Amino acid sequence: MKKYEVMFILRSNLEQEVIKSEVNNVSKIFTDNDSKVLEVKEWGLRELAYEIQKMRKGYYVWMLVEATPKAVEEFNRIVGYNENIIRSIVVKDGE
Repeated sequence: MKKYEVMFILRSNLEQEVIKSEVNNVSKIFTDNDSKVLEVKEWGLRELAYEIQKMRKGYYVWMLVEATPKAVEEFNRIVGYNENIIRSIVVKDGE
């Protein structure tokens, strides 16, 4: 398994319980696919570099995961239709 940095941005108008639920759901995607979530950092509400879907702010979440290719593929698939996540990226960790 390789290490990946995963970042996603949630809609700024979500309630705290929904944010926690979404973070848990993303963690569950990896753990259900034989992978490990090593670290999670919620960066919180921040100004976006550019407007996305008429929003100027988003709730940023960063994760360090040790994942299988299947888990990364599943993350990308699920994020594609999750309306609460407005942007995401997965990058191989350089360590």
